[in-house]
Amino acid sequence: MSASGLPFDDFRELLRNLPGPDTAALAAARERDAQLTKPAGALGRLEEVAFWLAAWSGRAPAVSRPLVAIFAGNHGVTEKGVTPFPSSVTAQMVENFAAGGAAINQICVANDLGLKIFDLALEVPTADISEEAAMDERTCAATMAFGMEAIAGGTDLLCIGEMGIGNTTIAAAIFYGLYGGSAAEWVGPGTGSEGDVLARKIAAVEQAVALHRPHLDDPLELLRRLGGREIAAMAGAILAARMERIPVLIDGYVATAAAAVLHQANPQALDHCLVGHVSAEPGHMAAIGKLGKTPLLALGMRLGEGTGAALAAGIVKSAAACHSGMATFAQAGVSDKA
Repeated sequence: MSASGLPFDDFRELLRNLPGPDTAALAAARERDAQLTKPAGALGRLEEVAFWLAAWSGRAPAVSRPLVAIFAGNHGVTEKGVTPFPSSVTAQMVENFAAGGAAINQICVANDLGLKIFDLALEVPTADISEEAAMDERTCAATMAFGMEAIAGGTDLLCIGEMGIGNTTIAAAIFYGLYGGSAAEWVGPGTGSEGDVLARKIAAVEQAVALHRPHLDDPLELLRRLGGREIAAMAGAILAARMERIPVLIDGYVATAAAAVLHQANPQALDHCLVGHVSAEPGHMAAIGKLGKTPLLALGMRLGEGTGAALAAGIVKSAAACHSGMATFAQAGVSDKA
């Protein structure tokens, strides 16, 4: 809580005073890259990824303690029939993560990534956004603060993911509230919504944004009215990573919605982030474009769980390994260009 007693004030202060990149570490990385046994630019975007790591970690590019953080929440709007799956699936999937049976578990094993799962009061869904605000300010701020604790214990690359039946409806409402257009442009199938279910999903997003429209100029107010606990927690985790100089990989459509709220509050808020992949959800590429980002992967995935970010972590780890492990022209006895 801030001295003023307003829960969001501390977050607004953080967003106004974000640390910038480490220019010395970036310059050192560029200098080393110029000496490696390859033509300049030959590794393409891998080189830019290595520079990004240096700038936002403040040291030579390296990834030794990567972490996938998955935040799980439930949503009252599912009572409107916007998804073919019941909310109980959220808790069942959290149990599946814990048992090692989900796709994200296999990707983490394959890429040697740590994994943490955060259950955000699944037994108490947020309120139906088409009828009232999802959360009050205190609850939203407390959930953001909880998300900030995701980096406790240490990590040098944070991959943000989520689980929550109904949360593509929430993400679509956030994007519609932030960027306008039409609800139909932002609403996609999610976990398989089609026909009448998809129509109800579009109607719920339209109703929610119309209801809260007078309050949507403030990004944090938008978050508490249209968001969910996992969205708020992801926003908090991204912000905490910035303060601690930890580079971040953002996952799919829903995780990007959490990032978009921060970007709306401060256009530099996501400079320490890369988007891991573009999902098959129709509005995701448009949302990524609003953030000025280019995804690392495009594999037609739409699972969530942090899977796209986790796969992209393998690319980031490879970029760091190439930068640190390759020999220089002098070390290898290879002639540099004249």
